[in-house]
Amino acid sequence: MALRIVFAGTPEFAVPSLIAAASRNEVVAVYTQPDRPAGRGRALTPSPVKLEALKRGLPVLQPETLKAEVSRDALRALQPDVMVVVAYGLLLPQAILDIPRYGCWNVHASLLPRWRGAAPIQRAIEAGDTQTGACLMQMEKGLDTGPVLLAQRMDIAPDETAGQLHDRLAQLGAQTLADGLGLLRAGMRPVPQPQAAEGATYARKLEKSEARLDWSQPADVLARKVRAFDPWPIAEGDLAGEIVRIHRAVAIDGAHTATPGTVVNAGRDGIDIACGSGALRLRVLQRAGGKAITAADYLNARRDLRVPS
Repeated sequence: MALRIVFAGTPEFAVPSLIAAASRNEVVAVYTQPDRPAGRGRALTPSPVKLEALKRGLPVLQPETLKAEVSRDALRALQPDVMVVVAYGLLLPQAILDIPRYGCWNVHASLLPRWRGAAPIQRAIEAGDTQTGACLMQMEKGLDTGPVLLAQRMDIAPDETAGQLHDRLAQLGAQTLADGLGLLRAGMRPVPQPQAAEGATYARKLEKSEARLDWSQPADVLARKVRAFDPWPIAEGDLAGEIVRIHRAVAIDGAHTATPGTVVNAGRDGIDIACGSGALRLRVLQRAGGKAITAADYLNARRDLRVPS
């Protein structure tokens, strides 16, 4: 029997989960954040979830908050079996969590309790994690503290960016949700497993100020930041007096006596910057007002940096 589902989500990450929720179930409403100004013209722009919902002919609700009594009444009138929440962006008060028959389920892009919070994908890469995953969690009032219904693991590739991992986890999260809803339809509600008391970490929201690289840090730390900050905010650093954005870079082992931030090698393979330990080889970078280019193309305009490879 089809489940009555209310879906709440906003960004692109949530779209695959909306598609999964709409398969073999009845999505009676889609909650998403109000349209926000975007682009150069700052025109009001609908969220990716809203666009997908409208394409599917699903009713869309965009309240500024869920704390008002009218919000509770509207949700109660929908008589949902379950509310699925994926990167919605609004806090759900306990009065909302209590309305659906089976409560509220959240798709989270980490293996809880590791990386609770807003930026689990980026923080996993930045920390050097080699594995992550997607959890289907029974929501409670705490931030990502609820018991886990289902979880699936995924390896993080050594050169994977946050954008690439985001796309893979969006699909894995949707599959985990589909599995959970399938069990519920079959009368086998997933058993909530309390999160482990040990190993909890918090994935704080990314800030633009984090983008500037500190060359005194180890090269492997900076290489992870470059991957974690792609596609936003994009790492940047001082390259021989010019601030450039760094899209691709790898850590190079080896001892050196150069001052951190010094160009120690530059050629076809990239531009090597001395770090606190090792060097960071810049492979794709971007000048102010320009587009992303290879290090070789950048050196065509900065012949003063060329060092024989």
